[in-house]
Formats: sequence, C-alpha cells, structure tokens
Amino acid sequence: MSDLREQPDPHALLEWYDRHARDMPWRVGPARRARGDRPDPYRVWMSEIMLQQTTVAAVKSYFEAFTARWPTVSDLAKAEDADVMAAWAGLGYYARARNLLKCARVVHTDHNGVFPDTYDALIALPGIGPYTAAAIASIAFDRPETVLDGNVERVMARLYDEHTPLPAAKPILMQYASALTPQSRPGCYAQAVMDLGATICTPRNPACGLCPWRRACAAWDVGSAKELPKKTPKKRKPTRLGIAYIARRVDGAWLLEQRPDTGLLGGMLGWPGSDWADAPAENPPIRAEWQTLPTEARHTFTHFHLRLTVKTALVPMDRTPIRGHFVEAELFNAEDLPTVMRKAYALTKAA
Repeated sequence: MSDLREQPDPHALLEWYDRHARDMPWRVGPARRARGDRPDPYRVWMSEIMLQQTTVAAVKSYFEAFTARWPTVSDLAKAEDADVMAAWAGLGYYARARNLLKCARVVHTDHNGVFPDTYDALIALPGIGPYTAAAIASIAFDRPETVLDGNVERVMARLYDEHTPLPAAKPILMQYASALTPQSRPGCYAQAVMDLGATICTPRNPACGLCPWRRACAAWDVGSAKELPKKTPKKRKPTRLGIAYIARRVDGAWLLEQRPDTGLLGGMLGWPGSDWADAPAENPPIRAEWQTLPTEARHTFTHFHLRLTVKTALVPMDRTPIRGHFVEAELFNAEDLPTVMRKAYALTKAA
C-alpha cells in the first residue's frame, strides 16, 4: 500500500475547509474571504491569546464579552486593569490577561492602534510568541507563515508517521508543517489544518474515513494513527497546601485582597491567604474568631495541585484589617474572582 500513497496536497485540504470550516465568532469564513472580507487583526489576536491552553467552548463567551465591551484594541488599551482582570476571571492562566493589556497598550501607543502585519513585528509585542505571531500573520494578513499548535502537531505526526516523542519532535513537525504551508490562501490553510486536527484527526478515535488527506497519511497506511503523537511522560504534579481567610463584616461587606502583579493569579482580586507551600504558616488578615470549614477547596494549576483550608469569620464594623480591604455587599460579585477563589467562596455558602 505504501507505494500507492499520495503526497499531501494543501489544495485538497483547502477544498475540504471550504465545505467544512468551523463557524467561530472571531473567524471570517472562506465564503466571506472569497468576497473580499478580511479578518480584524484585533479579533484574531484576542482569540489566539484566549485559546492558549483553553478550549474553544470555554473561550467563546469570554471573547464575545470582551469584544462587546472593548470593540477595538485602543478601547482595551484605555481600560482599567482591574476591570480587565475581573472580566478574565474564570478563564485561567492569568498572565495572559496581564499580557493582553500590555500588548494592547503598545499597539495603541507605538502603532497608532493598528496591529503590525509581519511575523517579526508581531513577535516583538508583549505576550506574543512564535505560534501566535504566525497565526496572526497568516490568518489576519495572509502571510505564508507556519502555524504549529497541538492540533497541527498531531496532524503532522500522523501524516508522516513520526514517532519521535513530544516535545523533542516539535522541530521535526515544524519542518513538515512548513513544507506544506502554501503561498496561496495561507490564512485559510492555517485554519484548515487546525480544523482538521480539531474535528477529524482527533486525539482519540480519529475519523480517518472522512479525512481529505487519508490517502497521503503514512500513519493511516500502517495503522499507527491512534498511537501518535508520542509524548514523553509528564512528571507527577506536586501538591501544595494553603489557607484562605474569608471574612465578612456585620454589614455584609467582604474582605478581599489584590494579589501581586507577578506570579499565579497575578493582579487578581481574591481572599487573603497564606503562602502555598508544603506547610503554610497561619497569616490571618484581620483579628477575628476564625472557624475552619470541614472541607477543602481543591484546584489544579499547570504545575501543581492546590488544597486550600478555608477559614471564615464574622467581624464587627470597627475592626481594621491588617491587609486587604472590605468590598461592600452590593459591589461584590463572586464571578469576578478566579476559579479557585470561587470554589472557596462556594464552600462558605454551603456551610
């Protein structure tokens, strides 16, 4: 069978994409592009930042909320940091939100509110790495840049039956992907190969019978598609412990604290707490009779699991916090808190 295998044809993939392109709120589909419509680089950039390590399903509502509230990059650049961080709450990986603001302000100030249209200029912006620069350049500006996200890595590994495990395989897979990137319609091609990985060449049970590149796929030819891409085993995540102090004043106000700009949840509003460590030290933010809840708030970050002991207290009006500040009940919105803080809050409501 190997002697009969076709060569992968970018144009065959584009024909498939013209019929099966996913409908995304940030995307200008192939029919509209054929009529001359062009994507808004701001929306492409916003979507790519939000989609880093996050699913399309989780991103859609955030994207629509952000672009409705801040319809241009200059609108976002002028936004208050706290408003943007609150709007991002729940999406995770909060360094992205800080970089979002930094990038918006550089584009507004140094580029007159217009995104640059080349890979080299895009990668110089805050928070934009090689993949994102290539994605914006190709999708928004039809530059023949090569995109290589997780979906594309999987497609290339199977297409060429590449058994080198990730992450060591990345340069090899980039070479495969670069050789296939066409000069014609590179923006549509970039989205097509990502769509192929997301909808057909899926991690489990790929729908090889529907794939436009099936007869060019070496892994399909030898029956190894489900095994690829190979991955180096991940190290076991450690577990850290912490304490969250949830204090409410007798008038209903909640004691909150803004976290430092750097580090996990940087710049986010949350419950005052201890360090996250093997043996965290008590560090209450206000003098009170603290009660420990019988259950923990548990959350998993990229590199570790977190188990938070939740302590609650009701404090009088004249009690001054050591750190943090009280937020009036009518101004408090739990949805503005990051996910782990919302989990701790939910335990207090259920107690």
